[in-house]
Amino acid sequence: MSDPYETTEAHLERLLGRALNSFDLPDRLVERLGTALAHSSSLYTTHHSPAAGLWRETHRHTYLLSDGGSAVLWELAYRLEGDRTIRHEVFVSKAETYLAVARLSGDAPAEASFDPALDPALAAAEEEPDTDVAVLGALFAAGAPAQRHREHAVEDSADHARRVLRRAENPDRPGERTALLLRSAYAHQITQAFGTRQCRADGRGAGFSLYEHSFVLLDGSEVSLWEVEHTATPDGRHMCEVYESEAAARGALELRARVR
Repeated sequence: MSDPYETTEAHLERLLGRALNSFDLPDRLVERLGTALAHSSSLYTTHHSPAAGLWRETHRHTYLLSDGGSAVLWELAYRLEGDRTIRHEVFVSKAETYLAVARLSGDAPAEASFDPALDPALAAAEEEPDTDVAVLGALFAAGAPAQRHREHAVEDSADHARRVLRRAENPDRPGERTALLLRSAYAHQITQAFGTRQCRADGRGAGFSLYEHSFVLLDGSEVSLWEVEHTATPDGRHMCEVYESEAAARGALELRARVR
């Protein structure tokens, strides 16, 4: 259901377009969602029982908004017994999702509260911490480098370092001192700090990725280059920037995405 290259705007349009009850969402919420800078989607619970003709999933969609706030939409996807068509509904809270599940069970009155036995996984999820907002917020946050497991490959690492520095387009890229240092690199490892994230920059969708290139030098020391790849350019073309620290790279991400 998720396209890693889909913009937040396109994702929201697709989600609301397929939901049978999107017109029930508060107008103010829809307006705020229109300012979303980034999103995260995940399968939350699943309940499949072919023998009973049951197929039901809940998905959680979290949005980081331009005002610094966040919003969550809960999507219920299901098939009715004897019908292969997948239907979608969206809700603003778990409680509303609970009631929709109860309604699908066929024995819940209009004012029913959710019976955890109808979907134990969804009920158990009520106690889980809310981490999606923190993950989205941390996308552009600068912080101390984390400890990472290293498995350096002994390859033509000095040439790899030259190629990374050569494709860097940022004026504040590492200079000749770093280039000279990396000529003694004999092993390296490439780690994706995070994969492609779609955010809004200058009113349009842009993709961002962050990579760490870790090198082992002949004296046994380690040096890292942090490569930012993004399409937040005037013509939407792909651009690479390289920095000497993770904090500087994430700071550049924040600037390019124009997160306020």
